[in-house]
Amino acid sequence: MARRPLRSVLGSLFQDSTQQTLPCRRFKTPSIPRQHIPRSFHSSAHLAVVKPYLLADIGEGITECQIIQWFVQPGARVAQFDKICEVQSDKAAVEITSRFDGVIKKLYHETDDMAKVGKPLVDIDIQSDISPEDEALLKTQEEQPKEKTQEQEKGNRAIQRSKTVIHTSEPGDEQQTMKRPARKHATLATPAVRHLTKELDVDIEEISGSGKDGRVLKDDVQKFAASRTTPIPPVPQMVEPLGEDKTVSFTPIQRKMYETMTKSLSIPHFLYSDSVDFTSLSKVRRAINTHSAASPGDHVKLSALPFIIKAVSISLTSFPSINAHLDASSDASKPTLIHKASHNIGFAVDTPQGLLVPVIRNVQSHSISSLAAEITRLSTAARNNKLTMADLSGATFSISNIGNIGGTTVAPVIVSPQVAILGIGKARAVPAFAEDGSIIRKEECVFSWSADHRVVDGATLARCAESVREYLEGTERMLVKLR
Repeated sequence: MARRPLRSVLGSLFQDSTQQTLPCRRFKTPSIPRQHIPRSFHSSAHLAVVKPYLLADIGEGITECQIIQWFVQPGARVAQFDKICEVQSDKAAVEITSRFDGVIKKLYHETDDMAKVGKPLVDIDIQSDISPEDEALLKTQEEQPKEKTQEQEKGNRAIQRSKTVIHTSEPGDEQQTMKRPARKHATLATPAVRHLTKELDVDIEEISGSGKDGRVLKDDVQKFAASRTTPIPPVPQMVEPLGEDKTVSFTPIQRKMYETMTKSLSIPHFLYSDSVDFTSLSKVRRAINTHSAASPGDHVKLSALPFIIKAVSISLTSFPSINAHLDASSDASKPTLIHKASHNIGFAVDTPQGLLVPVIRNVQSHSISSLAAEITRLSTAARNNKLTMADLSGATFSISNIGNIGGTTVAPVIVSPQVAILGIGKARAVPAFAEDGSIIRKEECVFSWSADHRVVDGATLARCAESVREYLEGTERMLVKLR
């Protein structure tokens, strides 16, 4: 085969490539308007280990607590054992502390909200320091627009008030409607009758005469004047509202009292009351307080309450069925009565938060002065909302003293599982007869007892009440029983 020159070979190749056209398809790119192309900016979230902090069980079977105040806000750094918030149960206030080092990311509740035990309380970032991006993000997530809602509520109230309109008719319109059209009649009348029409300010031409030939008589004038006289309608007065109704939620203490008293309705109460002579007891108290004031050192001023509590404790030793708890939880058909060895006596205290009943433990081992000191300590703690769970639990008998407020007689309500309660009224001076028949002054106080009639009979309660009365009226007998 003859060799062809390289140039001719390359020329033929280039010539073939220019003459051959390969088949191809053309695709038309759709035109999309710029304004319809969605655009977005994406930023990666801060990588953090966020741990929900749960509200722990604080004891006594409590399932929820009210948030009293927050000590932290989102973005705040906390260390272990730093205070996070203060919660109020139905018995006491408790401060919740942190178990981690980190940054608060989220609060799950506002102040005064109810928080469930075992549910998240806050979110804590336990990994790293908070960044500026996180801080801005937290502020954006936590701030809620509340101004719009408040403006809507104000607008709704204004609309409701504007709709309250009193429609009244003008007195002139009513009189024109009642006035009958004037008619012309005979004006035959005597001068005396005409004079009467002037006195009564009536038009004689409007009167229909009942006399002969239509003569107007005196009776006609009087009847016409009486029928024309109508009472003036009272002018309607615009009564301004004194205020708006307000819905108030229960505090945890009030909610607990509601539940406890509702449960107490199932207890068949019976009431026993008697008067106690406080004359001797008041003399003893005044003598002791006078001596203590003159002695150096701090001394607690004695009221009647520590003497009453001690007299009740001494009497409960002889009547253990009253210092007892009724147990029907295991088998309602076979209830049992548990006689309590300790005399843990609760006494009611009126506080700004509601009624609280702190408990004095082992009263049988206390003296009168130590009881007075314990009453002062617990009362102060109750009014300052500083009582612990131990101060509010375990009562075997309760005393409600309304005498320091007022009232002579009360029907106290038993707190389950206790079986009895004592109510103390206000001591007052009353006239009484001495042994020789002369009238003397005595200081008297009414004691009202309530007991569960399912387990305590009337005779047992009466004997116990009589024992308490004898100890208080003869304080020397009570001194012998002191330990």
